[in-house]
Amino acid sequence: MTKDAYTMILEAIDAGVYRPGDRLVESELAERFGVSRTPVREALQRLETQSMLARDGRSLIVASLDHNQLAELYVVRAELEALAAALAAKHAAPEEVRVLEDMVARDWEQMTDAFELARSNKLFHRQIHLASHNRYLVQQLDLVHRSMALLASTSLAADGRRDAALREHQAIVEAIRTGDEAGAAAALRAHISNAFETRLKLDAAAGRKDRY
Repeated sequence: MTKDAYTMILEAIDAGVYRPGDRLVESELAERFGVSRTPVREALQRLETQSMLARDGRSLIVASLDHNQLAELYVVRAELEALAAALAAKHAAPEEVRVLEDMVARDWEQMTDAFELARSNKLFHRQIHLASHNRYLVQQLDLVHRSMALLASTSLAADGRRDAALREHQAIVEAIRTGDEAGAAAALRAHISNAFETRLKLDAAAGRKDRY
């Protein structure tokens, strides 16, 4: 299936090709993706409406999240992800659980690659969303994770976070496997909380470097 301009631009932002603050130029995007300028213009307007892009004078740039927006995003993410985990513990098929277990096992093998682990992490969370078997929840989580693309870095780049995150993933999957709805929700909520704390520490460290 051919991807439209909106999807291609969104995926480029998610992959870090375009980062917060980067200017998006209609003609350059059309050339890059091999499409005409009209669908690119429509895609940019749609992304601006969704707050993925912001105005900088006459230009459109990839939006960034301030501290309050980041905190709000993680609050919503934690609660929706916890609900997805609880529903997965209730509804996931044995095959879905085995897929999650395989994902964690593979991730232990790529511990040294933070970028690849971050990509795999998104797939892992997406699999939990699908295992919830609730289409409306999946739609809302898609919106949340679209906004997560506006974060310039991954918390998995922090020292020690990769090992801790995978151990947290194991705990989540184990709770889902045993049908422990409350335990799955608690494990995933704690996982998101730890990721948020790590990101705050990274941002604080970056702020200190900027001042000196």
